[in-house]
Amino acid sequence: MTDLSADLELGPVGQEIVYENDKVRVWHIRLEPGERQPLHRHDHPYLVIAIQGAKNVVQTIDGTTIDADEPTGGVVYRDPGAVHMLTNVGDTTYLARLVELK
Repeated sequence: MTDLSADLELGPVGQEIVYENDKVRVWHIRLEPGERQPLHRHDHPYLVIAIQGAKNVVQTIDGTTIDADEPTGGVVYRDPGAVHMLTNVGDTTYLARLVELK
């Protein structure tokens, strides 16, 4: 099986690290309507806490598209996994904290 991401330069998980220690790393994520994060990969399990929810779509490097609606105040757990990008396809600004569990 070929790793499609082997030659790609991947972006960061979020725009800014707001806290980090030996157990967790917390990222700030903000996406305006129509904005997307660059391709990236999560190397650790993580929680996403939606401070201001939005209608998002995840697209994996292999072309799979997954609806990822995140309501304000919602919390989701995700395992590390495929290279993907997140796009805000809604009409509200998306604000979140992503907590990587090291």
